This record gives sequence, C-alpha cells and structure tokens, in this order.
Amino acid sequence: MEKKILVTGGLGFIGSHTVVELQNEGFEVIIIDNLSNSTIDVLEKITSITNIKPTFFNLDLKDKKEVHDFFNQNEVDGIIHFAASKAVGESILKPLDYYENNIYSLVNLLQETTQRNLNNFIFSSSCTVYGQTDELPITENAPIKPAESPYGNTKKINEEIIADAVKAHGLKAISLRYFNPIGAHSSAKIGELPLGIPQNLIPFITQTAAGIRQELSVFGDDYPTVDGTAVRDYIHVVDLAKAHIAALNRLLKNQQKNNYEVFNVGTGKGSSVLEVIKQFEKVSQTKLNYKIVGRREGDITATYADTTLANNELNWKAELTLEEALLSAWNWQKTLK
Repeated sequence: MEKKILVTGGLGFIGSHTVVELQNEGFEVIIIDNLSNSTIDVLEKITSITNIKPTFFNLDLKDKKEVHDFFNQNEVDGIIHFAASKAVGESILKPLDYYENNIYSLVNLLQETTQRNLNNFIFSSSCTVYGQTDELPITENAPIKPAESPYGNTKKINEEIIADAVKAHGLKAISLRYFNPIGAHSSAKIGELPLGIPQNLIPFITQTAAGIRQELSVFGDDYPTVDGTAVRDYIHVVDLAKAHIAALNRLLKNQQKNNYEVFNVGTGKGSSVLEVIKQFEKVSQTKLNYKIVGRREGDITATYADTTLANNELNWKAELTLEEALLSAWNWQKTLK
C-alpha cells in the first residue's frame, strides 16, 4: 500500500515542489491549502509534471472544526507542515496576524495528530531561529537567539510547541531548518510566485529583469561581509524538497535517534546579495537595474549552514548549484504572463 502523506501549504513554493518529489517517490499525497499565498492552478501544474492529481482540500488550519472534520474523514501516514505566513518584513508590520496564523495552525494540527496517535510529523522551520549568530557556519547546536522578527519568533515558538508535544505524547517529529530556498522546477511549470510585491531577493531580481519591477533595492552595503551586502545560504528548492523525502523515510523506517530531531537544510556556502546579482546577470545575460538603500529592519548580517548532520544522518546533500537555481528561476519567470 502507498503511504498517504498530508502536505499542508502544498500549493505554495516549497510545498508544491515537495509534492512533486513525494509523488515521484511513490507516495500518495493529500494537500491542504487555503490559497492565501498560492493559486489553485498550481494543482494542475503539479498534475502535468507527475501525471498524478493530488487530493486537494481548500481548508483553513486555523479553523479547529474544519481540521477535526478533515481527520475524521481522512487517514494519513505522515504530515509535512508548510502552511504559514512567511515574510519577515510583513511580520514586523502585522505581528498579530503572524502569531494567529502560524501558531493556531500548528496547535490545531498537533491536537488532532496526538489524539489519534498519528506520527511522522515534519515541520518546516527556518534558520531565522538562530538570529544573529556568533559563529559561522551554523550548526544545530548554535544557541537559539531572540528572534529578529515576529516571523522568526513564530518558528522558534512552533519548535518549542512540537518539542513539548513530543515529550507529552510520544510524537515522532523532525524540524528542518531551511536556509534560503530559491529556484524552480526544471519543467518551469512551478516556481516562486509571491502575491503582490516580493519580499524575497530572487523573485524581486527576476521580476526586475523581466521589467515588472522598475528597480531592485539592495538593503545595506555596510555589513561586515565580503562586499558589504548581507550573506545568505541559497539552496535550490528541488534539493530542499528532496530533504523532506529523506526526513520522511527516516521517520517511516524508525531510524531516529530521538523522538524529536532538528536538521539544518542548506548548501553550506554563503553568497552575498551582490554576488547573487552578478551571477544572475551572467546566467540570464540581462543587466539588472539596482540601487543600494538603507538596511531593512529584521535582516541579519550573514547566515550559512553547517550541513554535516543532515548529510550524515539523512544521507542527503544539496547537489544543485547557485547558477542552476538562478537559471531555473529565470526560466520560470519567463513563462509568467
């Protein structure tokens, strides 16, 4: 029998790519998404890539009754929880919305899973939980610092909630702390499509190159980095999706060393904003109109992962390059009308 996996936020950027990889590996997928930051046509695009249509529920995880009814009617073997609001800048402007959405959704899910003794829970966490780190690269043992944004704080709080649920109920769970996911599927059928003005660097770059945005703002050139711009660990979204498969298999095969485990998911290499811009100009053969502006509140100087633990324990490694990720993002952008 195929294992049935629930993917919340499965029509979003990372969720949709993970659904494709799950289906490629023979899992049956059920998607829950409330379409707050995604569009229903992604369902058809996933289907056109894999030739399998996932079961889809338009459901808001903040609604306790809807979540309860869903689990009454559907049995699942594992859950990958992506559904969350995710923009750092927006979270500073709308902190209460972020706390409501990101925390209620998780609590409602966990109440159902623990009551039904469901296991195999994977949480979409973030390197933002480390805040301004003292040492690079960042290992999983790095101290969890005060969050730089309400978004980051919701990830930190959610990890604490999962740890408590594991302790009290014997739940088996893994949190994957992502660094910066970029790129698109090689088919150019799914990719990152934020609604409204992009909050992340790569869609802003591709939209500027395509003439949708007049100018790209580079937030700060006075950081203590190689060229003064902020440094991030950019991971291809397909590599990230495959990390979820590796984590899921670890849970399903009972290979965990602890009931709750945490893994960094990145490339292990940092790239500055200006390095990314230059690399994009090279692969796209397009000159970008950008200007340096002041630093943005909530941004940190540099983050890149030590991925040794994920490499060894999950038997997973990022394989795609920054160049490949940027080219795939550009190919995706060119398909958009």
